[in-house]
Amino acid sequence: MEARMLFLHALSPLHAGTGQGAGAIDLPVAREKATGLPYLPGSSLKGVLRDACKNGETRKKVFGPDKDNAHEHAGSVQFSDQRLLLLPVRSLKGTFAWVTSPYILRRCLRDAENTIHSDKAPEIPVLNSVANCHVIDAGCAITLDDHRVIFEDLDFAAVLDDNARVWAEWIGMRIFPDDTDWRGMLTARFCVVHDDVMGFLLETATEVFARVRLREDAKTVENNALWYEEALPAETILSGLVFATPVKAGPGEVFNTLEGLMGKPLQLGGKATVGRGLCRLRMAGGGISCADPQPEVCRQDFSTGETTGR
Repeated sequence: MEARMLFLHALSPLHAGTGQGAGAIDLPVAREKATGLPYLPGSSLKGVLRDACKNGETRKKVFGPDKDNAHEHAGSVQFSDQRLLLLPVRSLKGTFAWVTSPYILRRCLRDAENTIHSDKAPEIPVLNSVANCHVIDAGCAITLDDHRVIFEDLDFAAVLDDNARVWAEWIGMRIFPDDTDWRGMLTARFCVVHDDVMGFLLETATEVFARVRLREDAKTVENNALWYEEALPAETILSGLVFATPVKAGPGEVFNTLEGLMGKPLQLGGKATVGRGLCRLRMAGGGISCADPQPEVCRQDFSTGETTGR
């Protein structure tokens, strides 16, 4: 089995829902039970990519037979859930910030170490207070002149952290490999907050839309036809894993097929008719099997994004 990291960049609000909510929001986004982190189910991602694959033979080998013949063999590709990596949050300066936390980075690092085999893994920023946030430097796009950062109505002291810069540049190389302007924007707006603060933002920084249904004849609101939908904001970044198991297609064919399908934006999640879920996908890593007895043959430096090896 060979694995690669997968990064998802939401170009419009993303609604990966659970069907029905029990609280004030009628249609909330899917969240992990223990952590509260939003995620996009791997089954949703696999279904969209399967539909995008127009070559019937390749689709069968990579994604498995159609449902009527599903007993024949399994597919050669598996997707993990795509979990939140960076949450865009409104900022008093710089319009918005890409916010993450030590716990989220630690989970990303665990995935990266299993797929990219880094020689020089970045350190996880350590936040000693909920009143602090870690940024790349004093002149970044979200830091005020008095070294404060303000998100929504939350006020933080900006702490300079080289590890934050390493993480921002590493993530930027994978989300925007061919666009230096967007990489610079991500680095300038990258911020690490305390896990407790992140938990609060996960509940308050998502988008909630009020929706109504109109009567066809009178164009007035039908009775009991008002509901609320939650979505992850545009510019949200998720990450996860994709695995290739040589059932009918080898890892090379699997990943080459996926690369071809990821060349243009895809619609993921629900509410496509109102513009939700337009996303870009990028893969990173590769060149080595999870079972390779000599993992040193392919190493990747977090600080530069360059791969070295035999």
